[in-house]
Amino acid sequence: MKALSIKEPFATLIRDGIKIYETRSFKTNYRGEIYIHASLTLSKSENVKKANKYLRSDIKPGYILCKCELVDCIPMTKEFIDYINNETNESDYGRYELGRYAWKLRVIEILPEPIKAKGKLGIWNYTITL
Repeated sequence: MKALSIKEPFATLIRDGIKIYETRSFKTNYRGEIYIHASLTLSKSENVKKANKYLRSDIKPGYILCKCELVDCIPMTKEFIDYINNETNESDYGRYELGRYAWKLRVIEILPEPIKAKGKLGIWNYTITL
């Protein structure tokens, strides 16, 4: 199963269905199911204070929190950034700049028990160990 590590509190916002775009400096051609892993490193971005007001529950660094579907990778244009700034709260917890990409996610399943895992950079493969 593919997985993506995201710094907290942003991974939890995805799990809770509040954040639907993960912003990255690179595009991906991957589409399909992907686990969202809360990395051990907490975000130090200026958006953390804004993001914290949307949190509904505790964060779990170092755990896979949910299964999502990566449905699109949108190049950031002026029109897209204007839409984000004027029609959504997404700018409160993402880096929306020309030349970046918005990976659109849809939550499929919140895991009843988060899975402890060591994350990696980029999209990585998680193998369930029994």
